[in-house]
Amino acid sequence: MSGVYLTRTNQKLNFTRIHLDALKAAQESTGWSKHALIESYNESVLFHMVSAYSSLLREIAEQYSFDANRITKLSQLVEQMESQGLEAPEVAELQQLHNDPESWLHHLLAAYKGCWRAEDHQASAGQAESVSEIHVMQINPNHAEDGDIIREYQEWFGQFKALIERLRVGMQEW
Repeated sequence: MSGVYLTRTNQKLNFTRIHLDALKAAQESTGWSKHALIESYNESVLFHMVSAYSSLLREIAEQYSFDANRITKLSQLVEQMESQGLEAPEVAELQQLHNDPESWLHHLLAAYKGCWRAEDHQASAGQAESVSEIHVMQINPNHAEDGDIIREYQEWFGQFKALIERLRVGMQEW
């Protein structure tokens, strides 16, 4: 096994850390682009954490000698395991986290999906505006919760790193 996805997972975790640091710096900024930077780094942190999660799924698939390139989501990994008659504690733990609406992973994936939702910008009363104008939903439009969001991202990041370390120890025993 090449371990390409182990390396990719680590790389995405490093990118997440870098963007978390940049998000903290943007929050402390007094520049005119402060809010744009915060929104940008909010989304980039989510992107890199979800990319690390996707890479972790492929890392697990690679460990079990599946075609990792065909795995893009947990359900596909579960399907591969079931088709081979295998059970993996790593997959079971990820399923539990994925399905628990209170888990950090569930919240992470929901926040990431929120980056992709768009809403039609409705014209204000008496103002004509293009119906085709679409605005991406902002994670925190008034920036009142910036500090809480950063703390939450840091918590998710810490729990994710701990999960990866724990899963990798178990996979080494396999």
